[in-house]
Amino acid sequence: MTEKEYNKCVDLYSDNLFRFIVKNLENAEDARDVVQNSFEILWKHCQDVPFEKAKSYLFTVGYHNMIDHVRKVKRITLVEQFKEEEKVSDHKVNNAREVIAQALAKLSEVQRSLVMLKDYEGYSYEEIGEIMNLNPSQVKVYLHRARIHLKNYLVKIENVI
Repeated sequence: MTEKEYNKCVDLYSDNLFRFIVKNLENAEDARDVVQNSFEILWKHCQDVPFEKAKSYLFTVGYHNMIDHVRKVKRITLVEQFKEEEKVSDHKVNNAREVIAQALAKLSEVQRSLVMLKDYEGYSYEEIGEIMNLNPSQVKVYLHRARIHLKNYLVKIENVI
């Protein structure tokens, strides 16, 4: 890949990658760091990655960087999360976007990533499998289970109102 092709990759894919990462991390600054790190890794390996494969490579690297970041943060904030779960919240949510975000937050990292890649970004099962190191059958099964969890969460009236 040439420098010109690399710059074209930045223009074409940075927003999509950022959107995917920020939906999973729910923190824009952390997502920017992950995206920047992904493009840095692409730059280091630009001689090995053909331009046609750059998007898939970026999302694969971004996904793995995101998982590493989540694991690191989880070790740091585990105690705080337990304290927050004990609190009772009377805040009612009427915004559909917030309800969906809460439903996505209830999913595991893998399930959330699958939903984001398939339903938000429009990747095929094969492309998702390449990004997440799963075979297409596993992608279909995990995605089906994630959608069932989302459906079960969204049909409960207390979660929506």
